Amino acid sequence: MNTDARALATANLPPAAPALARQHYADSEAWRRYQPFFPAAMRCTPSTTPVEEWWSWRGLDVHLDRSAVPSSPLKVIVLHGAGAYGRVMAPAAVLASQHGFETVCPDLPGYGLTRVPSEQFVYPLWVDCISDLIDAELARDGRPVVLFGVSLGGLLAYHAAARSRRVVGVVATTLADMREPAVRQGFARTPLLGNAGLWLLQQLHGVTDGLPLPMRYMSKMNRISNKPELARLCETDPLGGGNWVPARFLRTLVETAPDIEPEDFEVCPVLLTHPGVDRMTEISLSRRFFDRLACPKRMVVLEGASHMPTEHPGVDQLERAVLDFVGAIAAETRT
Repeated sequence: MNTDARALATANLPPAAPALARQHYADSEAWRRYQPFFPAAMRCTPSTTPVEEWWSWRGLDVHLDRSAVPSSPLKVIVLHGAGAYGRVMAPAAVLASQHGFETVCPDLPGYGLTRVPSEQFVYPLWVDCISDLIDAELARDGRPVVLFGVSLGGLLAYHAAARSRRVVGVVATTLADMREPAVRQGFARTPLLGNAGLWLLQQLHGVTDGLPLPMRYMSKMNRISNKPELARLCETDPLGGGNWVPARFLRTLVETAPDIEPEDFEVCPVLLTHPGVDRMTEISLSRRFFDRLACPKRMVVLEGASHMPTEHPGVDQLERAVLDFVGAIAAETRT
């Protein structure tokens, strides 16, 4: 093709879509609205706010919040659930850094600032993402990794640990197997959705998979906190609980089996810190999964705490239990 012909052909092409610019929490006010709901010692200040990073993974730009502590004997990867995103987990990072532990808080694909095409937005992608992030962090500096998952992030932490088999500890605020009908009913906003609704998404997935669904109406997002103002903030935040997800995400969430069933799980110790006044996930649902675990384990019930634990004394008990757990693991890794 000569130069003139090439120019004419190019002129008739539609303009290329502009590349999506990376956004930054430094330019956003939305996440700051969560701060007053956390104890003062856990709030972000100019000196304690995590540093933003980007991790290129499978063609995606995964947003990471890192609170670097070079002297930390290990690293904690903090995982949000379906009602939050990495920056909302910053109070955990603030607290950990005060006690000498480094944290990494990813925005899971489809949440926060990590964009993903709808056709790729499935729950197993989250498991793959965290499994590969574990490998990336181990390759970065070799420090052992602990996973700390809040809400659905607790189940994700277990799934990623079972996939990776390279972590030294798992902490979860909830551990509920979404394959169980009782768990699906407990998760769903209404009994009908938990039974017939999710069943139809599985049976008709060829038609429904691409259907966008609002998480706030699919799950009990209105019960994520027993503080009405915080619950309202979570369920209306478009980066978190106010997000819309394709039906394939919910379908794959209830279908995904772990690489290791709990009866055979001996990868690492597990700490379950279930809120004592959780109106979103019944404590009995987590206890059932916990009781099946073959590994060393401990369960702590957080007094007075809701699903997103911010209340005293539960949040103080969470701090103590996690620090004891992580501290014991750190001591073992030094020997």
